Amino acid sequence: MNDFHYDPPQQPWLDTIYKDKDMIVFNKPVGILSVPGRDIERHDSMYSRLLAIHPNSYTVHRLDLATSGVIIFALRKDAEKELKRQFQDRETQKIYYARVYGHIKDKQGCIDIPLIKDVDNPPKHKVDYDAGKACKTFYEVVSYGKQTTLVKLVPVTGCTHQLRLHMMAIGYPILGDDFYADGLALNLSPRLLLHASEIKIKHPYSKKEIFFKTKVPFIDPVSEQ
Repeated sequence: MNDFHYDPPQQPWLDTIYKDKDMIVFNKPVGILSVPGRDIERHDSMYSRLLAIHPNSYTVHRLDLATSGVIIFALRKDAEKELKRQFQDRETQKIYYARVYGHIKDKQGCIDIPLIKDVDNPPKHKVDYDAGKACKTFYEVVSYGKQTTLVKLVPVTGCTHQLRLHMMAIGYPILGDDFYADGLALNLSPRLLLHASEIKIKHPYSKKEIFFKTKVPFIDPVSEQ
């Protein structure tokens, strides 16, 4: 990844799907960081764009650079504290969709595989049954393509690269995953086919359940050779 060139999309600048005095929710496109990187070349991000119009906003959670979908920011400190608590206490419900290489045989199941930072290959992580952190993901097959499966993923935990590593670990890497896939799994898509489609939370002020949903951009099978 040393030759990686950061070129985040400029349109839409910020795709807002919800806003009130406490929080703002965007549909994050693929290819942009959730928060600024360490160097000036990677300063552009969802959060830095938000700060330009709401200087007192706060991060709540993150999505990978290569992942698209629902991302939430807080617009008040009290809201940040409550929303972060919900994520940390696993009170939120997050639903992702991915298109993976191969046909998953079991229509649904649970992946319970521990993960740890790969200190020799940052920012990658890896499976480690001895020292890894417990990670759990439920999955459900949605449909099959010629060589692929569209799968619904519900993470219980929130480890870095959890969904990407869990699918790879059971033999079905996510298409376009330039960290963990190779061969056709890597080359069948120019982007990582992983989308954070839905999040259910309790509103930080009213405590009422609130639900956000975005369209999955790769429902139809990609062109498969």
